[in-house]
Order: sequence, then structure tokens, then C-alpha cells
Amino acid sequence: MILPSFNKLALFAALLPAMSAAWEDTCTQFKNIYADGTELCEKMWADSFEVVDDDANGYTMWFFDQSNNPNDAVTHALFGSGTVPDQCHLRYFHKDVPGPEDDAMSECHPWKNNACCDSTTVTTPDALNSAYGEGYRWDRCGPMSEACERFFVMEACLYECEPSAGLYRLWDEAESDHPDYNEWQLHKMPIKKSFCDSWYTACANDYFCGSGDYFECAAYYDANAEKAAAEGDNNGLVIGLSVVGAIAAVGLLFAFYLVRREKQGKPVFTNSDEAVSS
Repeated sequence: MILPSFNKLALFAALLPAMSAAWEDTCTQFKNIYADGTELCEKMWADSFEVVDDDANGYTMWFFDQSNNPNDAVTHALFGSGTVPDQCHLRYFHKDVPGPEDDAMSECHPWKNNACCDSTTVTTPDALNSAYGEGYRWDRCGPMSEACERFFVMEACLYECEPSAGLYRLWDEAESDHPDYNEWQLHKMPIKKSFCDSWYTACANDYFCGSGDYFECAAYYDANAEKAAAEGDNNGLVIGLSVVGAIAAVGLLFAFYLVRREKQGKPVFTNSDEAVSS
């Protein structure tokens, strides 16, 4: 009777981390986290983006003409007509310099002719979703609607592939001694308001974590993962000690049974000669 109970407990313990990772206690609907599209775009990545009116110079996270990236014109307007990014600047999965990709560039296809991403790193929505670890998955609060998830794919493609994104890197090499220095974070890249409003509309009834800040969500996830790992180790120790104790108790009972049978003159075990003579 002990082993079936133990198996059930072990199975539950194994499933618990996956359940908590998929459905966190901080999950709530987008419409309860963000007031509008502007707050969504500016808050989700901690000021990586700055929302501007559509008649101002702002970038878009998606387009369809591979031969004409509209973000190039925005860069020319903001940085000068001769400005053409010849380096990617951002460094994580990014290439050093922008350039064309092969026909495998299917998911982030608008940037196929000139990209800072390698086609092998942006193969599918799931590849983009899982690239930075479990703490940065956009579906940590459960599966999203297709319309909502598509906007996350578009943002991921912009970040990975857009050559002009590197112009908005938060830290440059001159600030490399700063304790928060990194080469991957954006700061206040202007994004058109209509795009962010459409994103909010698509995701209003979907679920996201915490206060809506990706980095806070990731930190919360990591803290919970460490806690779950520690509790798992302790639970394993308790279960292991319980099993050892149970085995020892059974052994003592069996020994007591053997002694009692001996005293009654009915030993459980006899030598072969006695067995034959009897």
C-alpha cells in the first residue's frame, strides 16, 4: 500500500513545476494591466519603445514589401538622409552587420533583403518565443489568441532583424563601466501609435503576467523557479527518509515475527536435516 501512494505523490510533484510555470498567480487580462496601446508598448519592455503619433516619425514593426523597408525613411528623417546602418549594434543573436538572408527567412520575411538576424534564429513563432528562456515566453499565462500572438511575433522580428533598431541601443561602448551595461537593450525607439493601439485591441482579453513589464515578469519567474527547485529538493529528502523509515519498520516487524515464532517452537526457517527427518 505504501508504493502506490508514493507514486501518486511523486507524479504530482513532477507535474507541479510545469503547472506553476504555465499559470502564474499574477496572470490577468491585458485590459486590466494596460490602459491603452501606448502604455502597452512603452511599459512592456521598460521604455524600449516610445509611442508617437502617426504623423510623426515613427517606426513600424511590420511591413510587406521586402524591397522597400519603410523604416529606412524614418531613419533618414531622424538621423540624416545619408544615414544607413552598416552595423547591427545590438548583440545577442544578432549578426555584426546587416545583409540579405536566404529563402529560409520565412517567419520574419519582410527583412529578408537586409536583416540583422540570421534566418536560423527566427524560423518559427515558437523559436522566437523560446529563444530567451522560459521567463521571457509571451504565453506564460496560457495560450494566446492567434491575433494577439501575431503582434508578439512582429515585435520579435523587429528586434531581431531591423537594422535601425541598433541606433536605439540603451548603452554604448563609452558606458561599458556602468553596472547595468549590456549590448542588447533598446531605449525609446519611436513606434507609431496606430500599431500599438491595434496590438492592444488584439490582446485586450488575453492574459499576461505581473504589472506587464517583461523584465519584472522574468525576475519573478526566476525567483519562483529557484524556490520550486529548493522545495523540490527538500520534498525529495523527506520522501526518501520516509521510504527508508517505512522499510526499516517493516524489517523490525518481520524480525519480531521471527522471534515470536521461535519462542512458540514454530520457527519459520529450519535447516535441511531437520526438514528431512520431520
